[in-house]
Amino acid sequence: MPELPEVETVVRGLRPRLEGHRLARVDQHRPDLRFPLPPNFAERLTGRRIERIFRRAKYILARLDDGQVLLCHLGMSGRMTIHEPEGGGPLAPLDRHDHVVFTNDQGTEIRFNDARRFGIMDLFAGEALDDHPLLRALGPEPLGNAFNGPALAAALKGRRSLIKAALLDQRVVAGLGNIYVCEALFLAGLSPRRQAYTVQGARAERLAAAVRAVLQRAIEAGGSSLRDYVQADGELGYFQHQWAVYGREGEACPGCDCEPSRSGGIARIVQSGRSTFFCSRRQR
Repeated sequence: MPELPEVETVVRGLRPRLEGHRLARVDQHRPDLRFPLPPNFAERLTGRRIERIFRRAKYILARLDDGQVLLCHLGMSGRMTIHEPEGGGPLAPLDRHDHVVFTNDQGTEIRFNDARRFGIMDLFAGEALDDHPLLRALGPEPLGNAFNGPALAAALKGRRSLIKAALLDQRVVAGLGNIYVCEALFLAGLSPRRQAYTVQGARAERLAAAVRAVLQRAIEAGGSSLRDYVQADGELGYFQHQWAVYGREGEACPGCDCEPSRSGGIARIVQSGRSTFFCSRRQR
């Protein structure tokens, strides 16, 4: 599933193609994704100018000139692909999983492709943004000013769940997923088996800083590894990244002088049905 840095990279790739442009045409090829699309979805979008594209947690949001807001979640397999007209030639044929196609006033198509149809799209009045059912319970943005050590400590106080589960709770901090929680806990030197309520004071400061650092690093990697945030095949937001611990079971973790053949290296355990990777020597 795309996580916050991937979604942020998608947003940055969409801005030059959609922000400030009118939607000359919107084609809806099925009535639903994970949920039914709103009534008259394509008609309500056609002709509208997109004033701003931004991100909240893992949601892509576009504010329109008539006050409406378009919300999109990529789900498990959703992706945005960009198809730009070159020399007046025809665009590539539609894929059977291109369920919604947005065409801007320059003829560029942004296609939402979702083979598993776990994605979400909604269209609602902008004044209801903060009260939207998918947004109203979200915690602070991990890259925003409201997220810091004291705020994290307050959110974790009294929580008897494990720290990894707490960080995946979108009410504690918005947008974190499995990969970046593993990476942040490693950077902060905290065990994923630690109970959340014990992360106070200096531990909370280290963890908040680590969360911010791993997300910023991943966003920077996405920007530097993709030309204008678009790959050669037109897909937005996916990039290769070298993780410190995630997916590296049995390997030596960065900066560790232990011998994997004796220590076992990076460990993998399953927590709440998800793989957790960590260094039992460095993370306490």
